[in-house]
Amino acid sequence: MGERQISKAVISRLPRYHRYLGELLNSGTERISSGELSRLMKVTASQIRQDLNNFGGFGQQGYGYNVRYLRDEIGKILGLDHDHAMIIIGTGHLGKALANYENFNRGSIHIVGLFDIRKEVIGTKVRNTEIRSVEELPSFLKEHEVEIAVLTLPKKNATEIAQILVENGINAIWNFAYTDLNLQLPEDVIVENVHLSDSLMQLTYRLNAAQQKEEN
Repeated sequence: MGERQISKAVISRLPRYHRYLGELLNSGTERISSGELSRLMKVTASQIRQDLNNFGGFGQQGYGYNVRYLRDEIGKILGLDHDHAMIIIGTGHLGKALANYENFNRGSIHIVGLFDIRKEVIGTKVRNTEIRSVEELPSFLKEHEVEIAVLTLPKKNATEIAQILVENGINAIWNFAYTDLNLQLPEDVIVENVHLSDSLMQLTYRLNAAQQKEEN
């Protein structure tokens, strides 16, 4: 029998579980029931149990979940139990914001390189990391064990840079360029496309729907 396929919806909820359990842990909570977690997260207790049962359950009937243990186990599922070296290509406003995000280097993801195509920023630094030319990418990737590449480039440059990354062993790309790179790269390359405008339009849709409901 083949490995069970976990739905994207379940996977998308795992980071939220991990975050809420971290907050509970910081507040001193040692154990929590699915009902209590349900009220906190606004997800049904049944959904929580179904999600976690995909990976073994982790709880006991009438006893609930050990917060630290559950958070650690979800962290393992998410691959947070070992380090991931990451580079960012594109150091405009978004690239710099990501490079300055403190939780990356505090957790399992570590930024080891910054790259740009603009001559005027090459050689400058963000959080003590020097911005290199994209021309240095192949040699840098040969010298460093990089697992993840972040693209915050214009659409016109993204595909070319992605091809260079793949040719030099990168198979996980976090893509903020306004193009779906997974349609242009080999199937074994893992691409997470993030379209900020799509998220904003979902928000405006919900706002519009709420306003129409009020009017009716």
